[in-house]
Amino acid sequence: MVNTNNYAELAEKARKIRINALKAIHAAKSGHPGGSLSSADILATLYFGELNIDPKNPKMADRDKFVLSKGHAVPALYAALGERGFYEVNEMMTLRQVGSKFQGHPNMRKVPGIEMSTGSLGQGFSAAVGMAVAGKIDKNPGRVYVLTGDGELQEGIVWEAAMQAAHRKLDNLVAIVDLNGLQIDGKVSDVKCVCPVDEKFRSFGWNVINVDGHNFEELTTAFKEAKSSEGVPTAIIAHTHKGKGVSFMEDNAGWHGKAPSDEELAAAIEELGGDN
Repeated sequence: MVNTNNYAELAEKARKIRINALKAIHAAKSGHPGGSLSSADILATLYFGELNIDPKNPKMADRDKFVLSKGHAVPALYAALGERGFYEVNEMMTLRQVGSKFQGHPNMRKVPGIEMSTGSLGQGFSAAVGMAVAGKIDKNPGRVYVLTGDGELQEGIVWEAAMQAAHRKLDNLVAIVDLNGLQIDGKVSDVKCVCPVDEKFRSFGWNVINVDGHNFEELTTAFKEAKSSEGVPTAIIAHTHKGKGVSFMEDNAGWHGKAPSDEELAAAIEELGGDN
């Protein structure tokens, strides 16, 4: 863990998450860099400033649980877990290879720290709601966090689960929306508009907080506010940029699911401050 008020430390963790995610995608010659980079700052804040977890005891009973509902962004999650000490980061460089436990979507049965196998959009969000219900029944102090994408919000299963979460007064649940405005087919607003996302969650009975998803102070403050919200789940709407940190990937839907070449990887790492 880092000092949550030391945002420079969180930024450094996010930088390493971005570099290692890109290196793994490059090694696999397959993967999803855009959404991995847009969510890196969120994951750094969670794994190094927020989550009550123990890499030496991944299944401790009162742990917080994180679910990556936008499962295709798992390279960033693998990198965060590696940085946090669940395994050696270089292990994830076998991403998507036959026999590797680091597949293109999370597998809870193979990778320590993964709480739910996800990939089918909306599935992880619903599973997180179920975890939060179980936590309430068991009187478990652990909280549940779920990261979803704005394109994923086009799935009806998300809104069924959102309605259930508010009905069950799941104040132990926090949903973070990686609102980068793009999906595989282009702009979310062109494919199927989901806006206004904040008002939708609010109308479903959620506490809603809008933040800059690349601002560590705003993210940290939002997670603290979520903990103090009683009787309702919280949705943190994180306004982000797809491909954040690499100029030729930023706000470019073409980088949703394309691996960088040798030259592109080298250029990206240089922009991110070097491989150190």
